[in-house]
Amino acid sequence: MTIVTRKLMTTKVIVKETERALVSRNGKFEAILDAGKHSLSHYKGFQAIGRPTIESFPLNAVAVSNEWVDTLIRTKPELVTEHLDVFETALDEVALISRSGKLHSVMRPETKRVFWKDAGPWMAETVTLTDELTVEAKMSRRLMLISTDVVKRFKVEHGQVGMLHVDGAFVKTLKPGGHCFWSHGKVITVKIIDTRDHALDVTGQEVLTKDRVSIRVNLAATFRVVDPVKAVTEVKDFEDALYRSLGHAFRKTLSAKTLDEVLAKKGMVDSEAAKEVREAMAKAGLEVSAITLKDIILPGEMRDILNTVVTAEKEAEANTIRRREESAATRTLLNTAKVMADNPAMMRLKELEALESIAEKVGTLTIHSGTKGLMEDIVSLSEPKGRKAS
Repeated sequence: MTIVTRKLMTTKVIVKETERALVSRNGKFEAILDAGKHSLSHYKGFQAIGRPTIESFPLNAVAVSNEWVDTLIRTKPELVTEHLDVFETALDEVALISRSGKLHSVMRPETKRVFWKDAGPWMAETVTLTDELTVEAKMSRRLMLISTDVVKRFKVEHGQVGMLHVDGAFVKTLKPGGHCFWSHGKVITVKIIDTRDHALDVTGQEVLTKDRVSIRVNLAATFRVVDPVKAVTEVKDFEDALYRSLGHAFRKTLSAKTLDEVLAKKGMVDSEAAKEVREAMAKAGLEVSAITLKDIILPGEMRDILNTVVTAEKEAEANTIRRREESAATRTLLNTAKVMADNPAMMRLKELEALESIAEKVGTLTIHSGTKGLMEDIVSLSEPKGRKAS
């Protein structure tokens, strides 16, 4: 806005196309000036009425918000009708404000917004807030185009379930997908529950066996949430509840056994303990499938003692096997000797096999033997081919 002249009789003003001006005189609203050149008189007839006060507003700022708005609406309704669009929302309403068919902003409950008509056209779509806070899918997509704090958006992935809470109270479960809710005056939260299989490790559980040996055990379990409502409402933290249930059940079971009994069934899960865990977790909406006793960790001194025992047992087993093999070899030799004693030809064949084996490994072989038959056999073997021995 440009004030061209401010003389004794008149004030001349030029209002740009991108702005509007409010004229007040002596503390009262008088007019709204459109774009163009205006001449404002300081007199009415022959009576001085004072100089006007002129306040400009940029049209592209859209909303009119100053201390004069309520007074202007109350005292100059004809000016409001001509130049302004006024929208109001009740306690249980929100309004979607559109300009030229495009969503511009969202009004909160109990709110008044004033817009210049020349910046429009403006349109307000009122939505009544009920106990059902869900924003329709079509409207939700429109609200994604602007930034607003009167709605909350949540995304539930495949294999998950969303637990909707309003002001701390559970309302309903949400399926996978996008969800949008009106949040004004409400505390809205969504707890995401994964319904796929999960593995839980329970490590370092201290157990005192029946024979007073302190051991540590590591457990593992596979579970999934089958009833999300129970999993959220029955226990504070279902994973922590499963962790504690596994630890308690197996400590109670293993403490009733001796160390030898525990080690004899290492890797095997006690059926009573597993049943106790599954029944307890079913009440919390969990299905526990596999339960595994992974490791049994002994104290250092106990490990040394057991290693000594195992070494002694293995040595005894080795000695037994060695003696058994020696006895078998002796019996075999005895049987061979009996066969040779009953069959002299077999004895000679064995002698020849031994000589042949020795002859392959040495260059010169000298035999001193008092056995006539053996020497005759050697002479016969050394005869040239094709020549008969005499």
